[in-house]
This record gives sequence, structure tokens and C-alpha cells, in this order.
Amino acid sequence: MTPPAAAAAALAQTLAQAIDRYRARNPASAAQLDKASEVLPGGNTRSVLFQAPFPPVMVHGEGCRLWDADGHEYLDALGEFTAGLYGHSAAPIQAAVIEALQGGISLSSHTLREAELAREIASRFPSMELLRFTNSGTEANLLALALAVVHTGRRKVLVFDGGYHGGVLSFGGSGPSVNVPHDWLRAPYNDLDAASALVREHGDALAAILVEPMLGSGGCIPGTPEFLHGLRRLADRCGAQLIFDEVMTSRLSFGGRQAQLGITPDLTTLGKYFGGGLSFGAFGGRRELMQRFDPRRPDALGHAGTFNNNVLSMAAGLAGLQQLWTPPAVEALNARGDGLRERCNALFRARGMALQCTGLGSLMTLHATDRPLRSAADLAGSDPRVRDLLYFALLERGVFIARRGFIALSLPFGDAEVAQLLEALDDALAAHAAVLPVSG
Repeated sequence: MTPPAAAAAALAQTLAQAIDRYRARNPASAAQLDKASEVLPGGNTRSVLFQAPFPPVMVHGEGCRLWDADGHEYLDALGEFTAGLYGHSAAPIQAAVIEALQGGISLSSHTLREAELAREIASRFPSMELLRFTNSGTEANLLALALAVVHTGRRKVLVFDGGYHGGVLSFGGSGPSVNVPHDWLRAPYNDLDAASALVREHGDALAAILVEPMLGSGGCIPGTPEFLHGLRRLADRCGAQLIFDEVMTSRLSFGGRQAQLGITPDLTTLGKYFGGGLSFGAFGGRRELMQRFDPRRPDALGHAGTFNNNVLSMAAGLAGLQQLWTPPAVEALNARGDGLRERCNALFRARGMALQCTGLGSLMTLHATDRPLRSAADLAGSDPRVRDLLYFALLERGVFIARRGFIALSLPFGDAEVAQLLEALDDALAAHAAVLPVSG
């Protein structure tokens, strides 16, 4: 074999051995998938959680620890893809949910906590002068887009390659899509010139510009300040609504990424941890826009949803924001994440490996390349089997991350947990140095 072919074969063999060890260590998880497949397609009801040969089945969580069906304990470095910000069963949230349960789950009307939670969110995000609740970030983005279309009378929406705005608003792949049929325009992320060209051509028909201030599922690639400020100017120029999807990036500061950058979007969408770990979404923005949903108006837009204001999400969300997600907690967790990312990259440099960790604050992703990353296209050519190998290697060492390399820290994830993750990563790098990509 030529050297590149031999290296690829060695990587494939090492990964296959890691998967064989995973199979041997997790018979209960394998059996659970077989059983679930009798009633769920592929035993799965949430696509991102499936992985070959089978996903681990988690049965218990406490703090930032998880236990699987086979009795293994893991450091939870995934944090439910950012929704698990508070860890597992935080006491104030438990107490709030129990209190809400005792007062009745389905009250068939307006309740007290929904206005309290809305006021708490609006105080952190001044751009959300009025807001409404949904059951997920996906729903929040769907409603924000619907509002932009109705308000402008236009149909086109500018999005960016690698963007993910929900299960039916995904722009990261080339396979079959279940996306809703808006008239989409796609531009490369962090490419203001490309976005400007599309706005010059289609501005009169553009209803919205929908963007994540940092690509989340697309690899934790931050939007540059120049790019994001430029989108604000483009929206103003053509009359489109700028929508910031802060479902993930809202945790980067007390007021999200928009506060860090000093950008005021027309609409903001939220989700994940704002429900305290329960189902939640929200969209809001300028009063002029959101008043279109005021049911006292004769021309009000409809927005139904049996569980939009469910008492459990309202109670858990309010307890989490008021008692746990305080300004000092926000600052400390994001500083811890910045430090972890820097130390991961120092490990890669010290070992001369073509790996890197990108992101902001408490969100990050491991990549199998050391090239600069500004867009999803920059990931082309990196071997996904490298991240697969690191995923299984970390599992063996008691650390749980996403197979795609994604890491989201939770509040219980302290300095000791950072040290544990770094030790496991360094050991995995040492064990597989012969097949991992080399810098230069």
C-alpha cells in the first residue's frame, strides 16, 4: 500500500476494534435497541441520538454524571445538546416542578407563571420586547419565519450552509430533506460578500435573514462580528427581518451572543435550557412585529399549542433562570469552557496532531483538522472516522460527548470534571497516536 492508503487502513482497523469493544461492553443497550425496533423505526424517535452499531441507553443522571443500562458511569460532557445546562435533577428545579404538580398540571387557561417567565426572559434580551412560548426551538423558528413572511408580504428566506434551526429547518447536509417549503436562498457562512450578492439580486422579495450567531450543529464555528453586523445592515437595507437563532448561543452571556456583539435583531428565537430541562421554545422581538399575535386585534395572527404555557415548563424555566442561571454563574461557566477549549488545543499542539477544538464559552466541537474554520465548507476533507474513534475512546474512559465531537458544559461541570475530561482525552490521544492525523 501507499503511505496514505496504509494510514487509512490502519485507522479503519483501529476504529473497528474500538467498536467491537463497545459491542462487548454494552449488551443491554444493544438488546434495548432490538426491543425498541419492534415499535419505533430503527428503535429511534430522535434522529440525532442514533449511532451505529447502536446508541448507549442511559437510565439515570445525577449532577453531571450519567449511568447506562450496562452499569457504566460517565462524565456527561454533552449536556443534552445544550438543553441540560442545569445538569440532572437540580434541587431548585425539582422543587419547582413538584410544587407545580401539586397545583394541577393542565389548567385549561392562562396561568400565573407564564407572564413571570416572559418578563424574566425579556429582562435579559431587550430585543424581545414581546414574546410567545412554543414547545421547541424548531417551533420557535417556524413561527418567527411565518411572522416575517406575513409582515413583509415576501416569501424568500436567506439561510447559511451548515445552519441548523430545527428538524425541518436544516441546511447542513446533501441528503433527502424534510425541510418546510420556504423559498430558500443559501449562502456560505461568514461570507458577507456572498450574502450581499444574494440580497442585491433578491432583496425586494426577501422576508428574512435567519442565522445562528455561531453554527451549533454545524461545528461550533463562530460568526465573525463583521459578518453578523453586516447582516444587520443588509436586512435594514432591503427591509427584511433579521432573525437571530439563539437557541444555543443564548447561554454565551446573560443576554446571549447579541448582547456580546451589540446587535439588535428584529426577532430572536430561544429554546433548550430555558424550560429548565423540559420542553420549551420562545420567539420574540420588536413590539410592532409581535403585536400581530395580540388576540384582541380583529386581524390577529393565530398561534395555537396545547402545551405552549404548560405549568411544568413554566415553573422549571423560571426556577432555573432566577435561582441558578445568574450573572456570576453565566460568567463562570463560559470562562471554564474557554479554558477547557484552550487546553484541548494545547494538547493537540503538544502532540503535533491535526486536531482542533472550536467554539465559544461553554460550547465546543472537536474537529479532525487543524485548518482555519470559518464555514462548513472548510470541514471538507477531514476524516469523520477520526472523530468516531475519539468518541469511542472517550466512552471507554468514562466520558460521554456527541459522536460528532460536540461538547456542552453544564453548571455542575466544575474544575475536577475539566481535569477528568482532559486526562481521558490525553490518554486517548496517546493510545491512538499511530492512526491520528499529524500536523503539517
